[in-house]
Amino acid sequence: MSEPVVGVLAVQGDVREHATALRECGAAVLAVRRPTELERVDALVIPGGESTTMDKLVRAFDLYEPLRERIKRGMPVFGSCAGMIMLADRIADGTADQRTLGGMDVTVRRNAFGRQVESFETDLDVAVFGQGPPLHAVFIRAPWVEDAGSGVDVLATVAAGPAAGRIVAVRQAALLATAFHPELTGDLRVHRLFLDMVKEI
Repeated sequence: MSEPVVGVLAVQGDVREHATALRECGAAVLAVRRPTELERVDALVIPGGESTTMDKLVRAFDLYEPLRERIKRGMPVFGSCAGMIMLADRIADGTADQRTLGGMDVTVRRNAFGRQVESFETDLDVAVFGQGPPLHAVFIRAPWVEDAGSGVDVLATVAAGPAAGRIVAVRQAALLATAFHPELTGDLRVHRLFLDMVKEI
């Protein structure tokens, strides 16, 4: 059996960084800008970027409905930062015309940690990684999960500071989302977790 092909939504955001991390994990990667490219992938990464811009570009590239349909049919998807917002069923502090692809029973607060100057880094304990070292996480104009439905597994929360207890990594069935940018740190554990999900599904 051939390796699954993982797409990276390439309309805006950290496309190259995710593609590099996935290739380092041994995945076959395809940039997705058109519905025909989406049809060729088994799974998808939605990168960090600007969620309102990404929403507009997804619609402009005629990807909105095809993406929603593939997600409904169970395609594995990993969203980081803006990608988390795109996967949320509900947004807090979104723009009036902003839409999401949906699929995760969560409410995500956009720019929850503040503006660009309030970006920060911290270490997270992620139970699914077992006894390994904490995951160093980079937050850039990041969202957080305001509330999560009963079918959502919370994978990580912020441990300390004003945002202590805020949910920043979740999984629901074939969908994985982080408020932070694992593609920027060189730690491949989140991408490996996603590829393990893809292979299981």
